[in-house]
Amino acid sequence: QVQLAESGGGLVQSGDSLRLSCAFSGVQFNRYGIGWFRQAPGKEREVVACMSRAGDVRYSEDSRTGRFTISRDNGKKMAYLQMNSLKPEDTAVYYCAVKSQILTVPPACAPDDYYTWGQGTQVTVSS
Repeated sequence: QVQLAESGGGLVQSGDSLRLSCAFSGVQFNRYGIGWFRQAPGKEREVVACMSRAGDVRYSEDSRTGRFTISRDNGKKMAYLQMNSLKPEDTAVYYCAVKSQILTVPPACAPDDYYTWGQGTQVTVSS
């Protein structure tokens, strides 16, 4: 059974950086696509970045500014989200999710694409 565990969240100031980690427990991590999502209070869960099994990446419009970078290490069975120049509006619970994929499909970037989620990690950015 696949399980995910996020870590790396915390309270930071505007302009700071954080790297979130997502530990995958299970087999064949390299067969999964990855998504990072966030949910702020009173708002719907939204995609931050997503990566296919083959390593193709897509970012949300806000993340496309270059502030966020998604990556993976298949050997360590880890996924990461590097977040730079954080803003108060980035405050949210951040979740990683995985989806088993065939090699040739593009990244899955909608919450409904995923059925395996971590518990989330809180990121709070103060102004």
